[in-house]
Amino acid sequence: MRAIFVVSDAAWSGSARVFVAAARGLAARGYQVTAVCQPETAVEQRLASSGVETVAIELGGFWRSAARRLRRVLEDRFVEVVFVHGERDALIAAAATRMADRGAVVRRVRVGETLAMHWRGRLGGRLAATGFVFPSEEELRAAPPLPSRALGAVRADVGVDIDDYANVIAVDRATVGAGGAATRLIACLYDPTARSRVANVFRTIGLLAPRHPNLRLVLVGPGSDDEGLRMHAAALGITPMVSYLGDREDRLSVLKAADIGWVVASSDDAAYGFLDLMALRVPVLAERSAMAQRYVADGIGGILLPPNDAPTTAAMVTGFLADDERRAAMGNAAHVRVARDFRESDMVDAFARVTDAARDRSKWVT
Repeated sequence: MRAIFVVSDAAWSGSARVFVAAARGLAARGYQVTAVCQPETAVEQRLASSGVETVAIELGGFWRSAARRLRRVLEDRFVEVVFVHGERDALIAAAATRMADRGAVVRRVRVGETLAMHWRGRLGGRLAATGFVFPSEEELRAAPPLPSRALGAVRADVGVDIDDYANVIAVDRATVGAGGAATRLIACLYDPTARSRVANVFRTIGLLAPRHPNLRLVLVGPGSDDEGLRMHAAALGITPMVSYLGDREDRLSVLKAADIGWVVASSDDAAYGFLDLMALRVPVLAERSAMAQRYVADGIGGILLPPNDAPTTAAMVTGFLADDERRAAMGNAAHVRVARDFRESDMVDAFARVTDAARDRSKWVT
């Protein structure tokens, strides 16, 4: 049972993290797995320390050229299943399996996204037998009709191993600009799609600042050290209250140090943001949405906020900051929920099922 996970993005992301978790889980069950990524990228660096066998090839440029390069990897490793995200990667993988005369493709849909089936997706479906992984029933129901040759679909929501968080040690708050025993620290999980949503966070902090001078906000995640964010904070007069940490490898230690976690990221980055905070017993703030409601039990493991309403949000956060017992109770409840309902082993089970189905040679396109 041989599978390849293709990660074509240069930047580390929640989607890459899903594939690493799935690859490691399958390898632990006896599957032979390999990750393919772009050379000299943050993804290659992270994969090198993940324990997953990694091959770096150029996946950019014309899709046919990328497919020929991927084909050589498939042939060298006798690959049976190729996991991808997105239409372009699905087409590259489908063409590579067709050239190699072996293998099927499994395309995963990211959390909160709708499956796109434009010309690349339709062509890929004709070139190779293709299966699909959806995070939940919501994404599956929103999807267009699957190709006639599709291998079917499985559901595999993002999950984590709760034991991985037991030994996380919080960073010294002073190192992230939040020193002092009386300081209240909010860790905001950011990604490059969150520019408009973080604006509401900044406005809220601006409203809270006069009565909460010891409040501090740290932004963590890809793009969170962007100069445009610094300029926005400066315009609101909250520069001394905000730290911009970027995409740190010790992000779990940063989150562990926080009193509250605020998720403004989207898709898989948001899913892992919710689960990481919950697993660390940190209560969660997020704007109310279908995705946030999937992971966060409102009023139990965190608080869901009205979208783009800084005054109301500030009032809700004020009471939350003042109630230590409530925050602790919510953190504990969130921990129980993630351990019960969002287990990494369940996600790996689903990947194993789709791998076993996709390696059926009688279903491969010839």
